[in-house]
Amino acid sequence: MYDLKDSDFFDMDEDAFDTIVEDDISFTGSVKIKKPFMIRGKIKGHIDSESDLVIDTGAVVEADITADRVLIRGKVKGNVHGEKLIFVASTGTLNGDIKSQKIVLEPGSEFTGKCTMVK
Repeated sequence: MYDLKDSDFFDMDEDAFDTIVEDDISFTGSVKIKKPFMIRGKIKGHIDSESDLVIDTGAVVEADITADRVLIRGKVKGNVHGEKLIFVASTGTLNGDIKSQKIVLEPGSEFTGKCTMVK
């Protein structure tokens, strides 16, 4: 794993998330959330989070995303804005533009889009 000062994000277990969209759930619409959020199912629409967002392995998301920190282990189609961090794991696929202070594309990940790093 990469040496990141935000490494606590990767060590969060399931209990740290107030809301989890499980793998048997499909949702279409807008989601606005203030606490850590994990997606294992399918979401289509728009996601606006004031906290951390994890798109877990097997999840499929077709949405524009805004969150504090974003960890992508599944598939995302849409633009992603992470205030502090966007991390695409080796199992992750991202098709869309990304914008963040810190961006990590782990070897094996797939990314198609434009990347903008901001201070």
